Amino acid sequence: MFDNSSLGLYLIAGAVILFVLGQSLFFLIKAWKHGKEMGIDKKKLKNAVTSSALFTIPSALSVLATVIALAPALGLVIPWVRLSVIGNITYETVAATEAINAFGITTGITEAITDPEVYAGVAWVMTIGICFSLVVLPFVAKPLHKKFLEASKKAETEVAEEAPNEESAEAAPAKKKRSIAGFMDYVTPALFIGLIGAFVANSILGAGSQKNPAPLDGAGVLSVLTLGTAVIVSVVLELVSKKFKLTWLEPFVMPIGMIAGMVVAVVAYNVLPADIALLEWRG
Repeated sequence: MFDNSSLGLYLIAGAVILFVLGQSLFFLIKAWKHGKEMGIDKKKLKNAVTSSALFTIPSALSVLATVIALAPALGLVIPWVRLSVIGNITYETVAATEAINAFGITTGITEAITDPEVYAGVAWVMTIGICFSLVVLPFVAKPLHKKFLEASKKAETEVAEEAPNEESAEAAPAKKKRSIAGFMDYVTPALFIGLIGAFVANSILGAGSQKNPAPLDGAGVLSVLTLGTAVIVSVVLELVSKKFKLTWLEPFVMPIGMIAGMVVAVVAYNVLPADIALLEWRG
């Protein structure tokens, strides 16, 4: 019988994690030595290391939440390895779900994968897809960066020529925003919002399989309750961080919202009557 939590998989995962940790330690030591060579005060170096370590906590919480989300289908090994190297919840869950659906399985990431071929296929999709950026970036990052710099300089020159006095100089930022460089400021947020919108729509209206219906494979009471909890907690924390100027809280908003949604889903599943907790609407 295939076991997605076998000792062999854990040994392979452990080797990968040790390599990642060793690489991180190597560059930390190199950076520390180079900092001392540059004459940077030891206290400043310690502060840089401490702040960097604290900055990783929100990311670690997001990784933990993603591992928990993927564990029912894939166990702990693959999610742990994938997110310890490179990855995030917006990619990993989509890749895993689509790969599972391609094998004709309608339960998505809610049911354990017991077929080794399906498990290997999902692992390959998750891995190869995320590696594409690592292959492409060395070839396109520098030319793209150069083009953006050229566009930004051109926009600044045009603004300077059109702003001979102080009043028009104050209006310069608005004009710059309409340039190519300014347009790029909206691309990443727009892509992220579009991706999140797909998750939201699936949680509200996602239809499970009509031919082979399975519990919790579509939108229903639990999915809406989970989504609502995550949104409310995130919005409240965001407002609190802005009102009281708690800048340290901002990186924790999304992971805390995700974890809160998961906790409420588990509690609701065990507390609500089964006919309510498992209620789904199928399109």
